[in-house]
Amino acid sequence: MGEYVLSCCSTADLSKEDFLSRDIHYISNFYQIDGVRYKDDLGESVTYPEFYQAIREGAVTKTSHINVESYVKYFEGFLKDGKDILHVTLSSGLSDTFNNANKAKKILDKKYPERTIYIVDSMAASSGYGLIMETLADKRDQGAPIKELYRWIIDNRMNMNHILFSSDISTYLRGGKLSKRSNIIKSAVKYCQFLYMNYLGELVARGRIRGKKNAFKLMVDRAVETAGADYRGKAFISNSDCEKDAKKVARMLKKRLPNISGIEIKDIGNTIGSHAGPGTIAIYLWGTPRVC
Repeated sequence: MGEYVLSCCSTADLSKEDFLSRDIHYISNFYQIDGVRYKDDLGESVTYPEFYQAIREGAVTKTSHINVESYVKYFEGFLKDGKDILHVTLSSGLSDTFNNANKAKKILDKKYPERTIYIVDSMAASSGYGLIMETLADKRDQGAPIKELYRWIIDNRMNMNHILFSSDISTYLRGGKLSKRSNIIKSAVKYCQFLYMNYLGELVARGRIRGKKNAFKLMVDRAVETAGADYRGKAFISNSDCEKDAKKVARMLKKRLPNISGIEIKDIGNTIGSHAGPGTIAIYLWGTPRVC
């Protein structure tokens, strides 16, 4: 372990093995299924297939922000060990956790003036957020000091692109996490809905696509457009209980980006999935900055 802690929220949607192997610490969110509260323990208490099947059967899911007191307790464990902290939060366009983490920082700055806490709004979610964390871990392992890492993510977070479609947008609509900038036609709920993350870190719906085949092609086209045909970085493809579709998209993306360093299939966890519902596929990769 280095002289500082690299940290995030469970909504980065990495697996427990990913977090452990990359030495990335995380604080868990909480979600509800029909009023019963669960800790987001990365699919241990409620597996991802069980969770999404419950939604298909009509279960009502909700989430809550990580509060200030939880952040204080979490951060203080590292500060007592003499560690500085770089904590990256879920996008402020989707959650108030960034503000709560900053409130906790102000409390702890007074108590531990000799330590440094950096709080960064990822402007990202799910495996886009996760790919940011893995990239930061790469740079940390290459020797980057905490201040350099902080400056890098502030300068580059808008280059993490989120390209999504959902075959069932009803959970998004019920969860209220779509930006008011979204262009949704009511009849489009029967089609695949194209979505992306905008420059404010908000999830925006733009246009419908008839059929999954066309949706896959549009996603891959957009990914190649933003990353460039010679892209040599990594891509994550996440899914909410539709892994077969995710694998098809991965094959298509690999064909279009032959020099890509790797494509990993990830699960959309239960906190993010409470708003996404089943049937979402997303491509995350570095590319041109988000400008809208």
